[in-house]
Amino acid sequence: MIQTVEAIIDETGRVRLLGNFQITGSRRALVTVLDEPAAVPGETALLSEAALAADWLRSHEDTAWEHRQIPTPPTSP
Repeated sequence: MIQTVEAIIDETGRVRLLGNFQITGSRRALVTVLDEPAAVPGETALLSEAALAADWLRSHEDTAWEHRQIPTPPTSP
């Protein structure tokens, strides 16, 4: 199956994939360089924030990450 994933190529030619995909073993790939600048760093994260917020704001997420919370120090009287 052919999969398409967005990427950014920096000034040195390094390719950084911006999406997730699944492969089994090595595969050939074609790279098409578009005549437009790369997206603003973090733009993909900002665009997906609303969609992910539905999962992030569920109560079971708070429970799952509770062990990572920093305890609040007691207040003095």
